Amino acid sequence: MTIRLLTTTWARCGALLLLAALPTTGLRAQSHPFELADLAKLTGLTDPQFSPDGKRVAVVTSVPDYDEDRFLTSLVLVDVANGQQRVLAGPRSGLSQPRWSPSGQEIAFLLKTGTGKDAAPQLFALALAGGEPRQLTHAPKGVQHYAWRPDGSAFAYVTADEPAKQAGPADKGYDAFEVGDNDFLLGAAPTASHIWLVPAAGGEAKRLTSGPWSLPVTIPPGAPSSPLSWSPDGQSLAFVRVPTPHSGDNRQRSIQVLNVADGSIRPLTQRPLLESYPAFSPDGKQVAYWYPSQGKYTNISEVWVTPAGGGEGHDLTLALDRDVARSIWMPDGKTLLLGGLDGDRTSLWIQPIKGGAARKLALGTVSPAWSYWVEANVGRTGGIAFVGSSPDRPAELYYLASASAAPKRLTNFNGAVQALQLGKAETRTWQSDGFRHDGQLTYPANYVAGKKYPLVLVVHGGPYSASTAVFSSLSQLFAGRGYFTFEPNYRGSIHQGNAYKAAIYKDFGAGPGRDVMAGLAQLKRSGLVDTARIGVSGWSYGGFMTAWLLGHYPAQWKAGVAGAAATDWEDQYNLADGSTQWGELIGESPWLNEANAQAYRAQSAMSAASKIKAPTLILANTADPRVPITQSYKLFHALKDNGVATKFIAWPVPAHNASDPVRQRERNRFWLDWMDTYLQPGTAAVAPAPKSTGGN
Repeated sequence: MTIRLLTTTWARCGALLLLAALPTTGLRAQSHPFELADLAKLTGLTDPQFSPDGKRVAVVTSVPDYDEDRFLTSLVLVDVANGQQRVLAGPRSGLSQPRWSPSGQEIAFLLKTGTGKDAAPQLFALALAGGEPRQLTHAPKGVQHYAWRPDGSAFAYVTADEPAKQAGPADKGYDAFEVGDNDFLLGAAPTASHIWLVPAAGGEAKRLTSGPWSLPVTIPPGAPSSPLSWSPDGQSLAFVRVPTPHSGDNRQRSIQVLNVADGSIRPLTQRPLLESYPAFSPDGKQVAYWYPSQGKYTNISEVWVTPAGGGEGHDLTLALDRDVARSIWMPDGKTLLLGGLDGDRTSLWIQPIKGGAARKLALGTVSPAWSYWVEANVGRTGGIAFVGSSPDRPAELYYLASASAAPKRLTNFNGAVQALQLGKAETRTWQSDGFRHDGQLTYPANYVAGKKYPLVLVVHGGPYSASTAVFSSLSQLFAGRGYFTFEPNYRGSIHQGNAYKAAIYKDFGAGPGRDVMAGLAQLKRSGLVDTARIGVSGWSYGGFMTAWLLGHYPAQWKAGVAGAAATDWEDQYNLADGSTQWGELIGESPWLNEANAQAYRAQSAMSAASKIKAPTLILANTADPRVPITQSYKLFHALKDNGVATKFIAWPVPAHNASDPVRQRERNRFWLDWMDTYLQPGTAAVAPAPKSTGGN
């Protein structure tokens, strides 16, 4: 599993609300700037899926239920000819992964059943003609992902095994388990995930694979787990295998092909590492898959194609030099639709499988949605659907009749937000250390030329991510309060090719820090911002960079917000879910020798924490497996012991970032109010006291 900290996706997605199409003409002049209450007006869209005839697209939408602190999801059918909509299922909590039957007469999806800790996604199928959804699985650990058999007769699905029986009852002390390369919060042995088969008409499920090895499980944030891919004849399944269910072992992933009839498994290639996302071609003769450039973990993902019988095949995207985040076979079987970050946006390309240059699709100012995975789909007739946004318009569903057509917006779910007084956004570029960098600058919503405004940096996480020209709810919240926001990219970001991404290796602080400061210096020279009122903030690696910049450039800042900050790389190596995989990024194990240990410490933000002067808000989740809260505690004590104004706010959440609407809104509130307190005194609202302000 690729180690991901956090992109700014959560800030860009916001809360979700299903809306009818709304006219926007004449609304903007009477509207107000974007504010916290407007998060409830945002609609999120995910996972567009074409019907087999290509005439309709099913898409999942979500709305916040603040009273119950949950998102309500619906499955909506959109006609590509006229945009007419039909709600197929919902609204209810936990609907995801819609997939059409090959005949187009049914649509399947996952839906959470049960309550509390027992809630788990199960597989349902719904007839388009009407009726109630049919529950097809009762997997004790829930269904992770699934795929229709090409003839429509059955589903292959992935679920975790139940825990092995202990020698005695757990409440009598029989609950010991072996620890491996996993996060330190693990409270029981992780169980392997395997493939099962269930008839589409209903009936008993059959196990297809077993053993101590596992299919990989993605812990958010990150791309989804590699989907199962059926061969067109329905005889074989391509999948990804890892040696253990421990999250830190996911680097050792290889593609396998399962013979469904006899259960035999063979490797697609002989590589033991870093393969992912296999997909059979429409004729079943080839398999496309991902593999990093030069076989190095720190490099961009490239797309390879190989005969279905096996072998490494050939690299299709060597000349593209972009980190591919989606690959879908086109119906002709001669080309692939690719997606990935590309400069200040997400791009789509058509890549011939015989080689040659990829052709970029003309999408105008619309950028397909990206969260380590491009939200796009290809129909049997060659149409392309994707969820996309632009700086002045939140996410909507778009359609291209062919790869040569212009995108057509099918929905207007977010028309009410698009009509608000939004801050103008633009891409800024600058030079540093031989690299050309870029970033997004969002203006105050009520900007007046010649007036100077405070500035807040919002540094993206990852570090393998990027800030692009899309709608950003956090930036617009700051714009509504009279701020410029600057989202700088830095070496290690994945939107400018392999050399740029790989340049962060063993240089996790100083180099990226110089890149950010060079962008800030150019912005200060522009005369737009009040240079005496500048704050820095970010989440995850963005929280790390916040702490790094606060300590290494202390005179620059009036305030900081360090969210889920990875301040200590030794803690990250020892305690996080990625575990020892961090050695691929920071350097060889810190336990091999003192020189390695010193290199980890030198690259950690804690190395200069004693120099921080600016008031700093620390935000974290108590049970974060991606960036353990231990690192926030270290920063907190460093600030307190040195007399720096600080506050440490924590949520009792077992995740890297909140997935519920109330905590997402409250996190934004704390972030905004802290900056108001120190950059615009007298304007800050009093945030409600949290239920938890410390550890577990």
